[in-house]
Amino acid sequence: MSPERTDTPVSFDERTTLNTFLDYTRATVAAKCEGLSDEDARRAPLPGSPLMTVAGLVSHVRWVEYWWLRVVFLGEEDRHPATEDDPDREMRIALDVPLRQLLDEYEEQSRALRERFAGVGLDDTAARPMRDGRHAPLRWVLLHLVEEIARHNGHIDVLRELADGVTGI
Repeated sequence: MSPERTDTPVSFDERTTLNTFLDYTRATVAAKCEGLSDEDARRAPLPGSPLMTVAGLVSHVRWVEYWWLRVVFLGEEDRHPATEDDPDREMRIALDVPLRQLLDEYEEQSRALRERFAGVGLDDTAARPMRDGRHAPLRWVLLHLVEEIARHNGHIDVLRELADGVTGI
């Protein structure tokens, strides 16, 4: 079961606050998709953005977290579906997967990552360097994920309103 959807931490220490906001943005992805049909989740209503679908964005945020936490931070083997020829593949393959499955896979990954990182220090650094050669601390990675997921929640919000008129989630 996913954590309660709230942006108010039980305590205001840095770690609890970061985790609360990350869980809140994760849970908001699911909330914005509640009741949306698979057909509407696969629709790309913006002519200039053919990859911009709710399903594609759910897949994208899942793989963004995977990349930053498992590949960059932990140094694990990269199993991201993107290729050099198709760097946005995670958004394309999502169109062949039911929205519920995408959300369930994202929730399961989030649960596993929440457990895996519970004891990792905020000042611990990533196994792999960023583009500029620096090794980011976990604090930065978590803040980056909050920003990334929150930004895409805004995109999902717009797509949801265009799909079926639902707003305010």
